[in-house]
Amino acid sequence: MLIGTILQGKGADVVTVAPQATVAELLGVLAEKNIGAVVVSEDGVTIAGIVSERDVVRHLHQRGADVLGGPVSAIMTSEVRSCAPDANVEDLRQTMTNHRIRHVPVVRDGRLVGIVSIGDVVKSAIEELESEREHLVGYLRG
Repeated sequence: MLIGTILQGKGADVVTVAPQATVAELLGVLAEKNIGAVVVSEDGVTIAGIVSERDVVRHLHQRGADVLGGPVSAIMTSEVRSCAPDANVEDLRQTMTNHRIRHVPVVRDGRLVGIVSIGDVVKSAIEELESEREHLVGYLRG
């Protein structure tokens, strides 16, 4: 299965925040959208970084509540792993597992076109296994 197939099922909407947005504003977006991470982008198309709930928690622990008034750019991960829509889901699963990444932006021709989470990847694996099981049961029943 390809990453583009996952995007077709879940949609290509990507929530972004500007690098200068405050961490408190970021928390509002995460809560409002019920998501665990957002892409940091000036224009909604290019990727400056990615920031997750875990980033906020780590920085709150290290620096205290002052982090909430600071910019997202101060806590984001700026070296972002991304993938293309034609990437293989299994390859991405391996990358996510090996590098302990939960969210990967999807990029086509240098433009942000979606985001996949580890939950999306696991869901696709389960759907594939269920489909294979149904085919095998059908084959055995003849």
